[in-house]
Amino acid sequence: MSVWLVFLFSGLITYAIRLSFIVLVDHKRMAPWLRRALRFIPPAVLTAIIFPELLLRDGALFVSHENARLLAGLLAALVAWRTRSALLTIAVGMLALWLIQWLL
Repeated sequence: MSVWLVFLFSGLITYAIRLSFIVLVDHKRMAPWLRRALRFIPPAVLTAIIFPELLLRDGALFVSHENARLLAGLLAALVAWRTRSALLTIAVGMLALWLIQWLL
C-alpha cells in the first residue's frame, strides 16, 4: 500500500509543479527570450530519452548495420522530417523496427 501512496503523491506533486506554470505565470509578461528558450525543452527531453535507446546496447555505443533500433530510428527521423506527422512517424518507426528485427 505504501508504494501506491508514493506513486500517488509523486504524481500529485508533479502535476502541481506543471500546473503552477500554467496558472501562476503570466505568459503575456514573460520575457521573449525565456519564451523562446522554453520552446526548446520538449525536443531536448525527447532527444535525451530516444538517443540512448538508439545508440547504446548494454551500456556501450552500438553503431552498426545490425542495430535494428538505429536503422528504424533513422527511417522514422526521415519520415518525421518529410511529413511532420507524429502519428505517421511512430507507425513507420515501429513497423520498420519489427520488420528489421524479423529480418536480422
